[in-house]
Amino acid sequence: MSISQPEIVEAKQPLWMGYLELAAIAGLVLALDQLSKSWVRTTFSLGETWMPWEWLAPYARVVNWHNTGMAFGLFQGGSDLIMVLAIGVALLILFYYPSLAKEGWPVRLAIGLQLGGALGNLADRVRLGHVTDWISVGQFPVFNIADSAVTLGVAILLITLWTDRERPADEAITE
Repeated sequence: MSISQPEIVEAKQPLWMGYLELAAIAGLVLALDQLSKSWVRTTFSLGETWMPWEWLAPYARVVNWHNTGMAFGLFQGGSDLIMVLAIGVALLILFYYPSLAKEGWPVRLAIGLQLGGALGNLADRVRLGHVTDWISVGQFPVFNIADSAVTLGVAILLITLWTDRERPADEAITE
């Protein structure tokens, strides 16, 4: 006589629960981004630089900077087109997220970071007509938390796609 093992049934998560996770990640990025930019705008005049420690000067500093373009200062003056693109990206993420939600947590984290970053810079463009950038590192173009979140999200997504491609198919499916 054999005893059969009970079937493991995967509990289906309601659709809104997936969106709740997305909203939490994106909301945290958006809040940190907007709070930091508000601090910079109210504390420093445009172009003003601040360094808490002089030895840090060649490496990193805070600077109040306006950007009407994209990352790395590309497409200056293209704020309207960039706004349309950001809205399109946000809508695509919201539309496709239910199909992405069944992927592993790194993909969901990456998408949440990208959405939060896109919304952070979009909020600036809508309210101010430009994006407030404030993190200056070495000779690298000035950026902000939203830019960092988008970049980190893309990096996580690419690494996840690359590592999943390297894994055997049966191993990648079981996650």
